[in-house]
Amino acid sequence: MSIWRGPSSPTLLQDYPVPWWFPQSILQLRNLSLRVLSLPDRVWKNPVLRQWPSLTVRVWLKRDSGQYWPSIYHVMPSPCSCMSFNPETRRLSIGLDNGTISEFILSEDYNKMTPVKNYQAHQSRVTMIQFVLELEWVLSTGQDKQFAWHCSESGQRLGGYRTSAVASGLQFDVETRHVFIGDQSGQVTILKLEQENCTLVTTFRGHTGGVTALCWDPVQQVLFSGSSDHSVIMWNIGGRKGTAIELQGHNDKVQALSYAQHTRQLISCGGDGGIVVWNMDVERQETPEWLDSDSCQKCDQPFFWNFKQMWDSKKIGLRQHHCRKCGKAVCGKCSSKRSPIPLMGFEFEVRVCDSCHEAITDEERAPTATFHDSKHNIVHVHFDATRGWLLTSGTDKVIKLWDMTPVVS
Repeated sequence: MSIWRGPSSPTLLQDYPVPWWFPQSILQLRNLSLRVLSLPDRVWKNPVLRQWPSLTVRVWLKRDSGQYWPSIYHVMPSPCSCMSFNPETRRLSIGLDNGTISEFILSEDYNKMTPVKNYQAHQSRVTMIQFVLELEWVLSTGQDKQFAWHCSESGQRLGGYRTSAVASGLQFDVETRHVFIGDQSGQVTILKLEQENCTLVTTFRGHTGGVTALCWDPVQQVLFSGSSDHSVIMWNIGGRKGTAIELQGHNDKVQALSYAQHTRQLISCGGDGGIVVWNMDVERQETPEWLDSDSCQKCDQPFFWNFKQMWDSKKIGLRQHHCRKCGKAVCGKCSSKRSPIPLMGFEFEVRVCDSCHEAITDEERAPTATFHDSKHNIVHVHFDATRGWLLTSGTDKVIKLWDMTPVVS
């Protein structure tokens, strides 16, 4: 995908193959044979931390020359699976394949990492970690389908909850102590956490594929979920109306989500290499439910399973389709047109019935998102809202730094 719509496009500040040289302002890793697993919370400030699906954790510092060179090379007892870094406390939490979370404190000059404690959090690989500074909690999920939270001061396990599938997304609201867990079944679970117990609040089901990313906006109280079904869903939790807006703008699974609160723009990145910037100030509509019918609701032609009407009318049954705007069941002849419907989340052209196609105005077809091609299959993303910089890592072992201020401002 290499299309772009909008007044301006992001500027690629650095684009490089990882095994070669060290450009300014971003990390370069030499002889990297395995792709980067995760990105730190503050990647453009010293230090830069990286982990690989191996036994090593490395910290790279920006030298006076402007290049990054390793300052720490630490070997773990088990392969690393995820990490979380808190810049205020310099606390580094590393999830391992054996289910352990190892915690370190980095020195002020970032040349030393001191072991603090180990959490025996899970029975198998740790999939997500989040450190909550305000409560001194360490939240984690694992392939054992367990969500757990520990006290970072005592190291004691405070509680746990078994999810319906392996968790692949984790977000936390500090003010209300609600945790959002997305899993590979496509479900989003909301829990209310107390000091030593939790309460199931509700579950959301809207994706046809597994949840791959979550992003929480505590100001508007909106949860965004990305999925392997190529879609993003905006769950308006604060509105208390059960509104769920579907956003269709990727041709592959959504890998990462970031939200710019100051501009109310959502950034979604996909395995197709697409970077989509959504304007969330736009009032969008929910997609209608698809109606059931045994015949076309426009021309009354029978569908192929309606044997009685086929026999009575002496006509061959047709295949059923659905208009994305009105939700009616229609035949192919009555839905031959295609149109984008941005106000319903469809930025690409989708099937609509002929009458809806005529009713859609040019203003309603105006895009509400801008599309950009990163030219690599994105795996992980970090967005710095203060600078407007976006860092992407891909399966091609390339890390790219983008200046997003032309489109996020």
